[in-house]
Amino acid sequence: MQAYPLDIARQQIAAAGMDATAGDWLQRIATRTFPEPAAAEGLASDAAALRGLVEEGWALLDKLPLRSRRSAAEMQAGEQVVRQLADLQWRFLRSYREPVYRQLTADFSRCVRVDDLCWRAAELWPGLAPTREQVREESRRMQIDKDGREIAQGVLVSQFMTDPRIGTHLLMAMQQPTEEALERLGEFIAKGRLDLGTVHVEARGGCGYLYFAHPRYLNAEDDDTLGPQEVATDLILMHPDLKMGVLRGEPVEHPKYKGRRIFSAGLNLTRLYHGKLSFLFYLVRDLGLVNKLYRGHTQPDFRLDEPDDTHEKPWLAVLEAFAIGGGCQLLLVMDYVIAEQGAYFNLPARKEGIIPGAANLRLPRFVGEAVARDGIMFDRTFSVDEPVAASLINEVHPADSLDAAVQAAVDNAVGSGMVSAGGNRKAIRVQTEPLDRLREYMAVYSREQAFCHLSEQLTYNLEKHWQAKQRRL
Repeated sequence: MQAYPLDIARQQIAAAGMDATAGDWLQRIATRTFPEPAAAEGLASDAAALRGLVEEGWALLDKLPLRSRRSAAEMQAGEQVVRQLADLQWRFLRSYREPVYRQLTADFSRCVRVDDLCWRAAELWPGLAPTREQVREESRRMQIDKDGREIAQGVLVSQFMTDPRIGTHLLMAMQQPTEEALERLGEFIAKGRLDLGTVHVEARGGCGYLYFAHPRYLNAEDDDTLGPQEVATDLILMHPDLKMGVLRGEPVEHPKYKGRRIFSAGLNLTRLYHGKLSFLFYLVRDLGLVNKLYRGHTQPDFRLDEPDDTHEKPWLAVLEAFAIGGGCQLLLVMDYVIAEQGAYFNLPARKEGIIPGAANLRLPRFVGEAVARDGIMFDRTFSVDEPVAASLINEVHPADSLDAAVQAAVDNAVGSGMVSAGGNRKAIRVQTEPLDRLREYMAVYSREQAFCHLSEQLTYNLEKHWQAKQRRL
């Protein structure tokens, strides 16, 4: 977040051959202050000032060549403009985050999802966050050519999460069922199964089965899979006759794995490289899908100052072949994991240049901090057959025994009545991950991931480690 001192910023701007208006803009943006604490009455006028400075900053960036065609000096200057803009938005929200959030949520009376918050903020206070059209326009570029309008979304959500009341309200709002799930619950109960495109969901024998079905990409995750995955999770949680859920991958088409079930290849790096993965994917995924798997649904009349009052069910994952990146992150919120012999899991986010969701928060409590650092920062791959994996993997079986093992685990769990499952999950979280700890983590993650997602290094990493230039959408 830290922008360079004004004199260094001026030198970088001048070295890129930008005209005197850029220096004047730098001076005005660096000296612009906002009151602390800020009164809501000043929001409109200060937001207008913010808008003007942000629009000037993007006009300066538009004068530069595409990012991939910039000289070293032009690259530094563009980076400096983006950093100065983010710093300005950060300072504005430090003063006005509460009035902004109150207006977006009708004084905390409405549950608004994080993506809707960002889009609505852009409508009400242009410059505070990018509009849908601005993000859509930038998505037409390759990832390397994006200057990073979406960084403002990370700044906005980070400031919301920094505030205990606002952040807790947003976390609980994201644990509400999606509108699509509410609309399709009756259909799911009546039919017992639904095809949601990239996800198949089935109710059978008191258990809900969520199958990842993105075969061309080895069941990788992207903007096309996220919505259906969360809807399927909601349906299993809301179905009155289901007592638990199972996550499993469908068979894939890739010649190397044809016909095999694969749990998850993690983030769809091909779409990321081509600029077709939104920054909001990260926030919606971890605050919605993953957090619902871990915490369930909040009650409609939740109270911020009371213990968890959630409707939740235990989850079992079937790890076949591999759980890479985001797939591994899902294992960290499961209650039980059954794995195929020879399968593995890892978190190669460092090679990609991003933060692996909430794995930094959760993996250390399974394997210890030293081993977690090895996995997250030094590319360690964990075989399900090695001793250290036993802290995360409950059972390991040959491929031809997996179906029977899963059925036995489900029968054992469902047959016990599951009366105390939700209570035990809540009690465990008090020690392992209270809601406030997740809020503090997301305050850091939202901001830092935004800069990682839009960094120049990310593209270079994908080309080096993923041969991204050879891959097609």
